[in-house]
Amino acid sequence: MENKLMHHLLWERLRSGDKDAFFDLYAALYYPLVNFGIRVCADADISGEATDLVFTTIWEKHSTLTRVDNVEAYLRTFLKRKLLRILERRKKLNVALSNAGADGDWMEMSYEEFIVKVQSDELVRYQLKNALDKLTFRQKQLIHLKFFDGLSYEQIAEQTNQTIKTAYNTVYDALKVLRKELKA
Repeated sequence: MENKLMHHLLWERLRSGDKDAFFDLYAALYYPLVNFGIRVCADADISGEATDLVFTTIWEKHSTLTRVDNVEAYLRTFLKRKLLRILERRKKLNVALSNAGADGDWMEMSYEEFIVKVQSDELVRYQLKNALDKLTFRQKQLIHLKFFDGLSYEQIAEQTNQTIKTAYNTVYDALKVLRKELKA
């Protein structure tokens, strides 16, 4: 009961922008949440990644957070949803990779062709990383929500407390920057 009250008080201070309260809440609940996540998905790395995302999100949205009576239960539910999204995204990626591998193209390549392909893939990754570095934090966040989490503009607007038009325009502007940087 004492922890529940302490978490509630930290949550209320966090909502008003108190960084110390955020870090205290993080210190108090990080490992219990990671352990809970491991029980949900049976993967410590994914659980840690999702827990980090939960805490990052609550800090980014601290000014719009609602009052919560049981903070740990709230964060567990939030974490479970994050885990499900991550697992779904990985499942889609695995399906795409297995479909790409079903062609057997890579098995028919000569060693030299394989090396060229790996090097060109590394170059593309490098160029993409540099292009992404040109985006603002908000643009990166919305690109991630749109193309990695597969959210609609309505869902993005709701999650980021923006209008649908602003979300659309931000993604559009980010794509323009990416196109320009990747053409160079």
